[in-house]
Amino acid sequence: MYQYKYLLEFTKNVFLKMGCSVRDSEIIADVFLAAELRDHASHGMIRIKDYYQLWKAKRINVNPVIKIVHESPSTAVIDGDNAVGMVAAHKSMEIAIGKARVAGTGWVSTRNSNHFGIAGYYSMMALKQDMIGICLTNANPLVAPTFSVSRMMGTNPIAVAIPAKDQPPFVADFATTPIARGKLAVAEKKGEKVAFGLVQDKMGKPTDDPSILKVGGSMLTLGGDRLHGSHKGFCLTAIVDIFSALLSGANFGPFVPPSVAYLPVLEKKVGDGTGHFFGAMRIDAFQPAVDFKTKMDDWIKTFRSAKPIDGQKCVLIPGDPEREAEERNMRDGIKLVPAIREDLIGIAKELKIDFT
Repeated sequence: MYQYKYLLEFTKNVFLKMGCSVRDSEIIADVFLAAELRDHASHGMIRIKDYYQLWKAKRINVNPVIKIVHESPSTAVIDGDNAVGMVAAHKSMEIAIGKARVAGTGWVSTRNSNHFGIAGYYSMMALKQDMIGICLTNANPLVAPTFSVSRMMGTNPIAVAIPAKDQPPFVADFATTPIARGKLAVAEKKGEKVAFGLVQDKMGKPTDDPSILKVGGSMLTLGGDRLHGSHKGFCLTAIVDIFSALLSGANFGPFVPPSVAYLPVLEKKVGDGTGHFFGAMRIDAFQPAVDFKTKMDDWIKTFRSAKPIDGQKCVLIPGDPEREAEERNMRDGIKLVPAIREDLIGIAKELKIDFT
């Protein structure tokens, strides 16, 4: 088990050694560890190796100049200058929140960025401001549309954070696929199989092999197949791609650059880098904030009171499992898969920093 502060400091030091500023390294480490605390290990320490290899391949910019390239009173387009995704995303959400303070809502679409960790981190930035936060991002193409074997889209997550008064906030953070790519990577590291209905082989046949993407397989959209609603998952994935890429000028669909160094840079581009989309909505632009948050308390308590199926204690509200995980992992420590730990030890040796 590792203590939160130890992993946070290690992660910060990795990115400092890579050439990031102190502030950027702190943001990056905070996002990585937020994923670990919230039991989203697929977006936590396992991803440090990806960024380290991208840096060695000179495919990310550790000293970016992030700037607004187009704006209105309530909207902006941000160029991330090929930054580590967390840095571009954090700045973009800050701008969305700033515009919401003035205009009531703020909307920012970001291009020329990279993988940014867990989407929920950025939507939750709005909570302390009595705002609703929204975050979307496209991702490198590993997902096949319904009725296809072609890898055309990313896992394209959606995250929405809504504050309440006395109850914990509502935080929905989910991929538009039945499983995140990182969770396939974790399963592979553990030597485990995955459930059928999550991935398919290159011929379109169901498989339980988490490494199938390396041999031409693809991920499925939410629903798994047409009978179970995969066309609806396709719709969600497409909406995220359009908002993230077409509004910002980023690459869309099959042209999104890979977030790992072992995959080659794509020859064809239709935009700049990976795209994100952020929203912040001031509650008091609609009604007094305390009134809305009181209603959210009632909504949450109403749904928690739903009769659970046998074997379940109660109905979970989005954000409950992650909040419970945060408390447990902060108290008991964070467990790393042995293979991930070995990767981090190797990186530490190369960068001449401590990690045991």
